[in-house]
Amino acid sequence: MSEARILTFYLHDSLRRRAEAGRHNFINKLCNVVREAGFSVAFTGPKQEQLTLSVSRPGYAMFHMADPFHDRALTMRKVYEYPFWAIETTAKRWDWQVARSSFPAEKADRKEAQRFYKFWQNRQFGPAAAQADKQGFVYIPLQGRLLQHRSFQCCSPLRMVEQVLEHDRTRPVVATLHPKETYSAEELAALEQLEKRFPRLTVRTGGMAGLLAGCDYVVTQNSSAAFFGYFFAKPAVLFGQIDFHHIAANVIQDGAAAALEMGPHLQPDYAGYVHWFWQQMSINGGLDTAEEKIRCRLKAAGWPV
Repeated sequence: MSEARILTFYLHDSLRRRAEAGRHNFINKLCNVVREAGFSVAFTGPKQEQLTLSVSRPGYAMFHMADPFHDRALTMRKVYEYPFWAIETTAKRWDWQVARSSFPAEKADRKEAQRFYKFWQNRQFGPAAAQADKQGFVYIPLQGRLLQHRSFQCCSPLRMVEQVLEHDRTRPVVATLHPKETYSAEELAALEQLEKRFPRLTVRTGGMAGLLAGCDYVVTQNSSAAFFGYFFAKPAVLFGQIDFHHIAANVIQDGAAAALEMGPHLQPDYAGYVHWFWQQMSINGGLDTAEEKIRCRLKAAGWPV
């Protein structure tokens, strides 16, 4: 028996209110696509009990960032900046379609890629990005759970900082705490001990744009700061899995010593990559082609659109 043509969105309060009022461009377009296919649309909250109920509810489910754990559910997520979105069968960015695809650097439309790159470089960071230089330090944007080694990481974030200091023996290292994370006393004490062991290490909070403008390269597990570093033409060394891995040095593949040796010297096609990653592999909600891309993603998941 075919499933009922109902799509239920599971959204947090502020996003749900915008969507219900028709004030969210991407969700509006998604709704247009399914309504054209004869669907009705409903909205509810994202609490775990609601997500669990999606299995027994008729029709299909669209989660926001949550993992779609059954075959009638998908997840949508902003791709680091508006208006770029993804619709995926998993919440793990490193398993997304773009992560599993190869970057066709040789096929980049140079003129269009440069135009797109310059536009977004200026829109996000103003002239500072185009005027970035290298002041001789390493930037490590930290995320959360500093003492834990999670499945998508090759080591804990604290061990990552330690390995950078061990392998890059000359550059000062600036590690930043995430302004929206809460760190335990144990985590902060461990960082303090690391600062005492390595006088080249400085720990501070925030300041991403200024640090991207001045660093030699970025080291992270999978912080979006490394992606935004591409707008400053700053190479990245990744200690974890993520979707924007294609032009970065990869510790999981190459080991810490090799990745940290090659990372500072990388000179990838930043403009071509950003254009491919955002304009081709993501859904640009601001373009007329957005609804067709949405339709293709839903069809690929087996939805009757």
